Amino acid sequence: MDELEEALAMAMTTAVSNTRVILRRYMTWFPSEDEMEVTSYISDFVQGEVSTNNVVMKVMSSGHPDFKAGNLCLGDDWMARSSVQTFPLTEVTRTKSRRRSGGRSMAAATLSNKRVILKRYVTGLLSEDDMEVVTVEAPPLDVPTGSKGVVVKNLYVSCDPYMRNRMTRHELPSYIPDFVPGEVLENFGVMKVISSGHLDFKAGDLVWGMTGWEEYTVINNPESLFKINHPELPLSYYTGILGMPGLTAYAGFFEVPKPKKGEYVFISGASGAVGQVVGQLAKITGCYVVGSAGSDEKVNLLKSKFGFDDAFNYKKEQDLEAALRRCFPEGIDIYYENVGGKMLDAVLPNMRLGGRIVACGMISQYNLEQPEGVRNLYYIVTKRLRMEGFHVFDYYDRYYRFEEEMAGYLKEGKVSYVEDVVEGLDAAPAALIRLFTGCSVGKQLVAVARDSSDPDHT
Repeated sequence: MDELEEALAMAMTTAVSNTRVILRRYMTWFPSEDEMEVTSYISDFVQGEVSTNNVVMKVMSSGHPDFKAGNLCLGDDWMARSSVQTFPLTEVTRTKSRRRSGGRSMAAATLSNKRVILKRYVTGLLSEDDMEVVTVEAPPLDVPTGSKGVVVKNLYVSCDPYMRNRMTRHELPSYIPDFVPGEVLENFGVMKVISSGHLDFKAGDLVWGMTGWEEYTVINNPESLFKINHPELPLSYYTGILGMPGLTAYAGFFEVPKPKKGEYVFISGASGAVGQVVGQLAKITGCYVVGSAGSDEKVNLLKSKFGFDDAFNYKKEQDLEAALRRCFPEGIDIYYENVGGKMLDAVLPNMRLGGRIVACGMISQYNLEQPEGVRNLYYIVTKRLRMEGFHVFDYYDRYYRFEEEMAGYLKEGKVSYVEDVVEGLDAAPAALIRLFTGCSVGKQLVAVARDSSDPDHT
């Protein structure tokens, strides 16, 4: 008789009650208490299957050489003997996304992990109620043996307009997957490596890339992360001018329209993370640059800090076409599109022959249940225009060249940068909303934790 048979026989002969939680049916949506059932068995070990999870156990008695009475163990359940590991209770961590209970035993023994999750798919205007800040148990801070992943501590996470699209359920696949209700939101961020099983990364490395909106994240495929080569600059810049938005501006301006000195450039959403960089790159190239923004404060910022030749507050303009004619009496050569809708419609008649439109984003459309139509598309034909969309992921191979060039501009004072930083993940949902209400000024981001190595550390 093997060990399992002996255990079964003992349970049956001593008629010890065994309270357990079983799964009643497969789930197709959010789990509810009705999907599970708490039962007590004396001798029935056939009906239902126990719901397994990593659980903490105390050995009552043992005939196994690896265990003795009083051992604290972690395993799937008492029947999965081969998976049980002994450990000191203070080192217990879990990878499950379970919220912490008020119970004393586990809460006192685990490291917490605050995170922002999507509560439901969003239609129409995004609200803070569509997201929720929860606290779960942190993942183990040591990568498992044989893993090539990394565990990171998140320092800054970025707020970007494209996140809104991921909050809507799409029938057709997009360039990036939809978020899943109940799961942590993710976006680009700045991180410090806590532990690593990958040859390219070691504990203490500063990196940026895709991560969770949470305090600690396990990244199983860290090949997409970029090492930070200029830690002497504020680390938060790697969520913006030295990160994805900066590369978006750089590649979108230099690779798509191929600008030439003396050309006329218009940028919508010009005070945002991408627009402010595009405008300054255009000025360095020798172009005439005009931007639009949604407040007088932002208009002043474009002209006084970023060096735009002109700018206007689109909310104060009764006729956008007339405003563009005023700023560009000879027409527009390059339009860097961040807004869409009515702005795109007004730009098309004002384009010059052979003009180029860089379709980077259309933030005015993201919260609409029914997108706005464009009436002036025929100008693409009559003015021989080229309108081209692009994704920054297609230009990742240019990143380190871009990083060196942009870091040089920053150190030489050739470009300026403005951020809008909020402190803590509790403020993250409201910070994301600010992108769509026009309240943010400059690059919107969240400081999750301040690192002493950061030049901007306070």
